Amino acid sequence: MKLAFDTDGGIGTRATLGVIVLETDETLEPEFAKMMAIEGTALYHSRIPMVSEVTARTLARMESDLPAAAGLLPPSLGFDVIGYGCTSASTVIGSARVAAGIQAVFPDAQVTDPLAAIIAAGRALGAVRLGFITPYVPQVSQRMRVKLEESGFQISCLGSFEEGDDRVVARITETAICAAARRVAAEAPCDALVISCTNLRCLQVIPPLEKELNLPVISSNQALAWHMQRLAGIPDVQPRFGRLFSTGLPV
Repeated sequence: MKLAFDTDGGIGTRATLGVIVLETDETLEPEFAKMMAIEGTALYHSRIPMVSEVTARTLARMESDLPAAAGLLPPSLGFDVIGYGCTSASTVIGSARVAAGIQAVFPDAQVTDPLAAIIAAGRALGAVRLGFITPYVPQVSQRMRVKLEESGFQISCLGSFEEGDDRVVARITETAICAAARRVAAEAPCDALVISCTNLRCLQVIPPLEKELNLPVISSNQALAWHMQRLAGIPDVQPRFGRLFSTGLPV
């Protein structure tokens, strides 16, 4: 018996989003599941090869794998925005080259990454002086500092866990992250606090830190999800994920 059926526009009636996640990342997907739970928004994930050792060399190696990782997203969908989920690799490779690798497969999709999203977030919040926290080895942290300074920000204080193993980074506790935030914020005046790395578990601690420190807090996953939504034309205010989610794109 052949059954009749109807079709519709699919799940992404408001937006269709894709995100490329590192093979070693344990944090982005659970945090995105909360921030992207918006009616009419479809989110699809792909993975990209990455070893647990985070160095400039291993990060740069991902550039050649970007088209293949993008190619594992459903080819029948017209993606509004595709995000690449690695802050440090975006710094090493460069946002323009990240976009080129993904748009080789999906030429009509807008592309963002955590570095581009953090820059957009800082501008949207009107921040100039940033307190900056990373888990990276010094070489990688310094490269990101330079990128932020080239984008017009001042780094009031930089603190790092200096951990090169991504498996360890995923297990840094929220308590340790909060202690680091307090220490960096107390070191010098700043307009916002940036906590970099998609594998750091930050989402739950952003609102209490903002209340305690009286500062906006920007994390890699939070900024990336916000930027993807705003680029896709989703203006929804979600203050439970921090002050950033009450803002639009910078003018």
